[in-house]
Amino acid sequence: MIFKSEVKTGLKDIGKNCLIKNETILEILENVGGEHSNVAGYGALDIERTGVSWILSDWQAKVIKRPIYSEPLKVETWGRDFQKAFTYRDYRVLNSKGELCIIATSKWALMDINKRSIVRLTDEVKNKYAPEEESVFEERNISKIEVPKEFSNTYEYTVGRKDIDINNHMHNTYYLTLAFEALPLDVYENRPYDNIRISYKKEIPLGDTVKCEYAKQGEKHIVVISEKETYKINAIIELY
Repeated sequence: MIFKSEVKTGLKDIGKNCLIKNETILEILENVGGEHSNVAGYGALDIERTGVSWILSDWQAKVIKRPIYSEPLKVETWGRDFQKAFTYRDYRVLNSKGELCIIATSKWALMDINKRSIVRLTDEVKNKYAPEEESVFEERNISKIEVPKEFSNTYEYTVGRKDIDINNHMHNTYYLTLAFEALPLDVYENRPYDNIRISYKKEIPLGDTVKCEYAKQGEKHIVVISEKETYKINAIIELY
């Protein structure tokens, strides 16, 4: 099933030259995916009944034509490649002219909210989403990000109440915001970057202080977010 929705951006969603920000792109995609889950019966309003919640492990997005402020957008999303423990969700974003603006894929798992453990994706769940075969990227699986051995810039942040989501850890789009804070000024000023890749490794709860370390690998800008005390990696972000 291909789920379709229409959105329009506001002032807070735009950056340089009135173009929508990368954080906005991820928020739009996540929200439309949430709408699809509401229809399927596994959305945020269904958590109390089902006892499970979707958690995100990976984002991969490519901007082909960056939308501008207030431009009406049509978002299409669908599930694909359901496995026992995870599934992919793909996206297409088109403008009012029907031009393809953004493609993206993401990787999700269902978590038991009481046991805090991953649960098996049953045929019932799969049937509710009616997955499609189409993949927006030629490579169906999301590749790993190589962790740099050395870094040139560091930024520290303590997670506050405003950062926490319904799963009681820092919301996934805020990791990208932290990555932008860790970029050197000259790199930051060259935004927006049209390729976004995020790999989530470990949740960040309220009050934790994380270290965001920056490195450049070829044309790619890498930020590794890790616990300040243990050095355990929370997420890896790649921009180019």
